[in-house]
Amino acid sequence: MSLPLVVAITGATGVVYGVEMLRVLKDLGQETHLILSEAAGMNLAIETEYSLDDVRSLADVVYPNKDVGAAVASGSFRTRGMIVAPCTVKTLSAIANSFTYNLVVRAADVTLKERRPLVLMVRETPLHKGHLELMARAADCGATILPPMPAFYHKPESIMDIVHQSIGKALDQVGIEHQLFRRWSGHGRGAAGRPDGEAATSEPPVAERVASERAGGERVVPREALRVAAR
Repeated sequence: MSLPLVVAITGATGVVYGVEMLRVLKDLGQETHLILSEAAGMNLAIETEYSLDDVRSLADVVYPNKDVGAAVASGSFRTRGMIVAPCTVKTLSAIANSFTYNLVVRAADVTLKERRPLVLMVRETPLHKGHLELMARAADCGATILPPMPAFYHKPESIMDIVHQSIGKALDQVGIEHQLFRRWSGHGRGAAGRPDGEAATSEPPVAERVASERAGGERVVPREALRVAAR
């Protein structure tokens, strides 16, 4: 039986990484345990059209961030690891210093002490020396620092293609198989390692997927429900 994956969404810009990760994992049949920070809820309203209930519905279990007595706060509760997407510098700092003042940090600390994969999708730029030192310290404790840096060898055609590539890199770290982007397999074999002339396979455009799902009578939260907002 597959162990659950802990997903935390904190208040950095880029909450779509956490939301879309939950959607992908739900589609893959992977059990998820979700922790939402208070600031994540605020950014959700700023950056997307999702409600808190929309996001909570994508997870199997949801914990309040103040519930430091939750299952994931104990190492005896087995998981396959944890991904923080996105991860604020404040959360990074708390994890690097084992300052377990909330459930996100406590669950991350438990993940490290139990030698399970912990992936931190840190979202901040530019970075000063203090930020870099915190990343180094967290890495020394066993965390994987995985900022969502877009790649272009797979020839993304939409924002969601870029988001999926970063999500896929995070899922690779916890051993979850996926088909979120075309992998590189060598120079001179076409885009992302495809032999030249070989047709690419991809999902239909978002508008077509949403229309199709609506026609089937399902409630749809569009995958690209993003708003550009001045911050």
